[in-house]
Amino acid sequence: MLLGSIFDRFVNQSPLSVMARGLLEHALAPAELDVLFERIAERQYTRNLLFSTTVDLMSLVVTVIRPAVHAAFQALKDRIPVSVTSVYNKLDGIEPTLSAELARHTARKLGPLIRQLAGQRPELLPGYRVKILDGNHLAATEHRLAELRTTTAGPLPGLCLVVLDPSLMLAIDVFPCEDGHAQERSLLPQVLGTIAPRDVWIDDRNFCTLDFLFGIAGQGAFFVTRQHKNLPWEGVTPFVRAGRVEGAEVWEQRVRLVNAAGEALVCRRLKLVLDKPTRDGEQELFVLTNLPTEDADALCVARLYRHRWTIETMFRELTDMFENEIDTLAYPKAALFGFCTGLAAYNVLSAVKGALRAVHGEEKIEAELSSYYLADEIAGTYRGMMIAIPAEEWLVFRDLGTEGWAALLRELADRVQLDKLRKHPRGPKRPRPKRQSNCRKPHVSTAKLLAEREQKRE
Repeated sequence: MLLGSIFDRFVNQSPLSVMARGLLEHALAPAELDVLFERIAERQYTRNLLFSTTVDLMSLVVTVIRPAVHAAFQALKDRIPVSVTSVYNKLDGIEPTLSAELARHTARKLGPLIRQLAGQRPELLPGYRVKILDGNHLAATEHRLAELRTTTAGPLPGLCLVVLDPSLMLAIDVFPCEDGHAQERSLLPQVLGTIAPRDVWIDDRNFCTLDFLFGIAGQGAFFVTRQHKNLPWEGVTPFVRAGRVEGAEVWEQRVRLVNAAGEALVCRRLKLVLDKPTRDGEQELFVLTNLPTEDADALCVARLYRHRWTIETMFRELTDMFENEIDTLAYPKAALFGFCTGLAAYNVLSAVKGALRAVHGEEKIEAELSSYYLADEIAGTYRGMMIAIPAEEWLVFRDLGTEGWAALLRELADRVQLDKLRKHPRGPKRPRPKRQSNCRKPHVSTAKLLAEREQKRE
């Protein structure tokens, strides 16, 4: 193995932690982050506190290795030449464009590595690059600012549109906004600037606007989007039954869209008649696409749209595994920086999963591996590992090429004991019984209730 004997105990006992820490060293190399800061930042400048140190500090909080920003500052105090007040001022001034570039930077670094490992998931539509788009409004923060202390309303620090590559399972792009009340659609012009030919964009009805659909088609790309009820359209052909996919019957027709400039776009409109209604009680869904029929028939498009929930899973894992929406960071720029640092950490974890897929098989990892236990294993070992292994020993990970990294990750992944990280899916939840209230008895004795249950059994 490329690593020295000082790593042996952790390689044998917790190879996942070595993988994650090494990938952090690779994806968030301080010199590269400081160059990125000099290239992107417009208002902030470096006086004493480097951007790379700020990322290191925030990553400790996001990955739950330290419980708060102040605790992370205490842990890194010998490396931070400024006061904690200066650290907060730095966080409060980080520009959203810089936060977004941090997440993109990790995707650019880790994507080639996952491909070299052959650790990606199967392509959803061979010959195209599928991207899934969705938005996330950051959770309300504490009322720490003077302007917030007189209101009972939840202070919203912003929102982000995130683009997920479902093959690599990387957050490859993010579009942050400081206005927590802003509509997700208001950020779509920024998204249009990133569209490339033969992209396939999968998104929900919030993004179903004429400007966005025409913008995608105009750049030689394709969309699979749920139709918004207010979208104007004109039927060209009647519905024809296309068949069934899991949980739905599929019908298809052709429709014409016309934008404000009078340009027309003919596309396909699918009707999915669901076996079970959605949580909102809807029995039918309508999906629009301009994909060519010879590459994706109606049933293929219906299956593609089902994968939109992959990004919802990513957001749930971000919430379950990381602390990327830090409620003590009330300033929008700081909150957005925390969220984007969480995306960077998610990308590192996706690279770890890619290595596990390459060694243990894609089906086994997707069916059995618990992301929660994976993150818990890394966070639980990290602090002790960083005490046992000095920082300079980790520098070896910065100089590894893609091939060297792939060989090392395969060797480490082969040592992972998957049975300790297995999912434990629960059965369907029982219906919640109606609760009774009695203002004269605000409390009950659990012990007495259990005794009554035992008496009934006798």
